[in-house]
Amino acid sequence: MKTLNLAGIKRGNIFSPNHTGNDAAIFELTKNKLCAKGCFVAEYTEPEFQENEIPYTMIFGMARDKQTVAKLKELETKGVTGINSGTGIENCFRNNMTRLLTEKGIPYPKSEIVCTKKDATDAFLRLGSDKLWIKRGDFHAIHKEDVCFCSSMEEGNYLLSEFARRGIESATVSVHLTGDLVKFYGVRNTGFFHWFYPYYFGHSKFGNETINGEVKKYPFEEERLMSISNQAAETLGIYIYGGDAIISSDGCIQIIDLNDWPSFAPCREEASEAIAQCIYETFAK
Repeated sequence: MKTLNLAGIKRGNIFSPNHTGNDAAIFELTKNKLCAKGCFVAEYTEPEFQENEIPYTMIFGMARDKQTVAKLKELETKGVTGINSGTGIENCFRNNMTRLLTEKGIPYPKSEIVCTKKDATDAFLRLGSDKLWIKRGDFHAIHKEDVCFCSSMEEGNYLLSEFARRGIESATVSVHLTGDLVKFYGVRNTGFFHWFYPYYFGHSKFGNETINGEVKKYPFEEERLMSISNQAAETLGIYIYGGDAIISSDGCIQIIDLNDWPSFAPCREEASEAIAQCIYETFAK
């Protein structure tokens, strides 16, 4: 096996809402398994990565801070390889994700990207539903208020004005989908894929999983969920991913969220092996 010298970026705690320990655990397990393969791993916090010269051309990590992502993208223009890449991480910001997935034809709820400082009634009318999700568009959700459910246009406009008051200039508004909520985790090119119903496990950041209510266990094709999820991750340019999907009563699958390198908390041991495999094999090439 090749000896690889790698830099690993740990996620800043602010970007791990209610999952600080889980995010730290998957990073540590992955690092240990890379070391077991003969790799040397230099660890960086996000501030350390931003402030220091990085003498490594192979970087893996869970970066989320916009300054970290910008530096990672800059290094990649100079020959550095990142997993996930800076561009891939940025593609997971809500507005970017919405544009890219819908343009590629990935099953995704009907959505509009709106300015929070303007009345969005026309956009709500185009969506044709009273039940909507309003989500921070410029970044990942890091506060409970960054993802809001509303049941009227008046409430929707009020929530957008609250976003504007917090300095968030744009939002993605999506139609609420009825059905079973499933959470999934995957690592491209390894065959690893895990899904479950978060309703049963209390696995939540902000408690929004309860909106869809009790699980009906609608039948669906698990292989199709894996295929759609991998296509979505490939579209965004990420290898290590997780997200959420809605399964409707007829078995239709729609992705409602996709994130770069989540916590993998329910399947951490198996996932860390697949993540280390993905990182090692990609860099060894």
